[in-house]
Amino acid sequence: MHAINVFSPDFDVDDCLAEIRTCLERGWTGMGFKTDEFEAAFCQYAGLDHAHFLSSATAGLHLALEVLKRADGWADGDEVITTALTFVSTNHAILHAGLTPVFCDVDAMLCLDPDAIERAITPRTRAVMFVGLGGNAGQWDRVVALCRRHGLRLVLDAAHQSGTRLNGQAPARDADAAVFSFHAVKNLGTADGGMICLPDAKLDAAARRLSWLGIDKTTFERTAASGTYQWRYDVPEVGFKYHGNSVMAAIGLVQLRRLERDNAERRRLAGLYDARLAPVGGIDRVPMAAQCTPSRHLYQVEVADRDLVLDRLRGMNIHPGVHYQLNTRFAPYDRFSASLPRAEQASDQLLSLPLHVKMTDGDVQVVCDALADAVALPMAA
Repeated sequence: MHAINVFSPDFDVDDCLAEIRTCLERGWTGMGFKTDEFEAAFCQYAGLDHAHFLSSATAGLHLALEVLKRADGWADGDEVITTALTFVSTNHAILHAGLTPVFCDVDAMLCLDPDAIERAITPRTRAVMFVGLGGNAGQWDRVVALCRRHGLRLVLDAAHQSGTRLNGQAPARDADAAVFSFHAVKNLGTADGGMICLPDAKLDAAARRLSWLGIDKTTFERTAASGTYQWRYDVPEVGFKYHGNSVMAAIGLVQLRRLERDNAERRRLAGLYDARLAPVGGIDRVPMAAQCTPSRHLYQVEVADRDLVLDRLRGMNIHPGVHYQLNTRFAPYDRFSASLPRAEQASDQLLSLPLHVKMTDGDVQVVCDALADAVALPMAA
């Protein structure tokens, strides 16, 4: 039997090469040109006012916090309420910005629990970092209302949410900053990249400046007006080299055109999983939020003795993922440990089943049958 992997990136190769070719022929592979096109196309697709293409979503999360910290005058050590059930980039960004992560528990959908957020607010709380795990929206509307009531900034880690809709709109529309990922295995995959989306025009301008080392004008902006290289610029503040490039943006433009089709297929495959796993005992499926049309970046289940089940599946040439290990179990975060019973349970029991557009209905059946067999066998003593 062929291997069935949790992810398998898919590209329209000829279309990608054609877009990249225009960069090479023009002699412009860096920031500007295709990055501008991609930003405009993404804004139109997602219904957002601003989008800035970056080298990664990790850079975007750090940049979002830096922009808000500088604009609002936060102090080092101020607190950001966050989840420990995420990829470490989410919380690394908080530390990189000189802020303190305050970990809260998650709900049944594995997104931040609004009640836990409210209990964690202190006089030093400045923001909430919400992760749309697997493309889910969780209790997003409640979190938005809570942040507005308490005067907190809301940052959306939308790494898994390219194409997610809640009540027909992108959840990012209600965030003070939203960051998407275009890493190779994401629904809108390039080789790597990210997009930071800030509704405030002044914050968007600040992010663009900070992503280019604090320089006030990009090389493309200085050159485009006259068609000749213009060298003069100013550096009003220290920034970072986080901007994206036109080669990755060219791939992104092609991938964006197929995103709705691909997400629809992922949701169809998820529906097959739902139907075939519903009657199987010992498997708990992670629910999606009501009124949410998810990107379905992940299809997650929880099983007892997860590591043993994982080994059994690998023995059948099926290779799921684990999203994620609890961040508080890693050395950089052990000093921030908190009581997180739901997140701890999920971290010990989660499996991300294979889900990608190269899968067939038969592949889904094979995975379901194998998982049912794996959980039916006696568990470790």
